[in-house]
Amino acid sequence: MKRWNAVLLVLCGCAFFVGGCAQTQEAMKTDTGKGVAIGAATGALAGAIIGHQSGHKGAGAAIGAAAGAAVGGAIGYKMDQQKKELEQIPNTTVEQKEDRLVVTMSNAILFDVNSTALKPASQSTLVQMADVMVRYPDSDIIVAGHTDSTGSEKYNQDLSERRATAVRNYLITKGVGAGRITAIGFGETMPVASNDTASGREQNRRVEVEIKPRPEAAS
Repeated sequence: MKRWNAVLLVLCGCAFFVGGCAQTQEAMKTDTGKGVAIGAATGALAGAIIGHQSGHKGAGAAIGAAAGAAVGGAIGYKMDQQKKELEQIPNTTVEQKEDRLVVTMSNAILFDVNSTALKPASQSTLVQMADVMVRYPDSDIIVAGHTDSTGSEKYNQDLSERRATAVRNYLITKGVGAGRITAIGFGETMPVASNDTASGREQNRRVEVEIKPRPEAAS
């Protein structure tokens, strides 16, 4: 009898999990839905491990998926709201890539040629960005500098690092916790367009700010 109960529990758990997957695939059409789906997948994995250890594999996955979806939904909702607010800031583009937001700013807005000093006009943009970050504190932030291929590889790497650090430091002065922000330079290694044209090089000269919510962002 216990064996049949265990089988039924596993079957019910599998059915619940499959149904949840179908729902999260539909939910993926929205940013909040992406949070639900990511949370469900992560929760299912954790639940499956726990279930395997306890002998209730299907139930563990199902319970983990449900709990993960709840957490993911809360995080997804906050990401939705944060994305909408960031999109209101001039001179930026905002994308959601899986479990993080990526805000891109052109170097033409931020810096003069070969300079690492922030332009006065760019500071308004960064002040607004910092304000959003301060109001959504449960996230880790990476400021990534990128250049075109003009000049030596070493020079471009150094320039990208110093520009990323300049943006990081300015955000810190506006109240964003230093422990949340990492600055990194990629030089010319990650182009988004061809360096053979002026417009392509302009696109490659950029700073990207990645914002990734922590699990506690659900609370």
